[in-house]
Amino acid sequence: MNFKGCDASILLDSTPGSPAEKDNEANNPSMRARDSASKLGGIHYAVQSGRRDGRVSLKDDPNRNLPPFFFNLQQLQKSFERKGLSVEEMVTLFGAHSIGVSHCSSFTKRLYTFNATNPQDPSMDPRLANMLKSRCPSNARSNVDPTVAQDFITPNRLDNKYYQNVLNKRELLTSDQCLMSSPRTASLVRNYNQQGGVWANKFGKAMVHMGSIEVLTGIQAYKKRGKTEQ
Repeated sequence: MNFKGCDASILLDSTPGSPAEKDNEANNPSMRARDSASKLGGIHYAVQSGRRDGRVSLKDDPNRNLPPFFFNLQQLQKSFERKGLSVEEMVTLFGAHSIGVSHCSSFTKRLYTFNATNPQDPSMDPRLANMLKSRCPSNARSNVDPTVAQDFITPNRLDNKYYQNVLNKRELLTSDQCLMSSPRTASLVRNYNQQGGVWANKFGKAMVHMGSIEVLTGIQAYKKRGKTEQ
């Protein structure tokens, strides 16, 4: 998500008492996301240029705004609703998890300490769990946190294979697999698995909507050199 003109990778200089990343060159996170979707998935959609950047970026902003990997479905829905995003848009945007990686620490609880009755999460495919245990051993050193691809089918392509993984119980994160815990979200997962073109079209629209969240104007923000209004 974008936060006040910035996203998690586009942060400004620190201010006293507010540590942050270094200044970046003129950019637009919405355009960068659009270009990535086009290159990695052939998904095309238009975005507006001229978005202003926030004057301050706090390192804790992502943690306060992005739902964590352990959220259940109800918590996820509330988190997205607070940003003005619908349940359908939430499930649609989760398709972006067909690319990227997750740290072992994000899902080892599902492998070893899920609950008192089931040390291993029964909602995870046992074959996937066994493979993950080989990459994320329970006795790993505390300073070692390997990464695992979120999609083993097409790890470098933005496509609807994410939904196939959810249906087959082959997702790493609790927040992904819980989409099957309600009839409404499970139905969307099944539809997107069968209709990749429908998902891609709705994904572009949801990305445009997400790019309009909490846009700053006037003295709250500034326009970096190289940005143009549209």
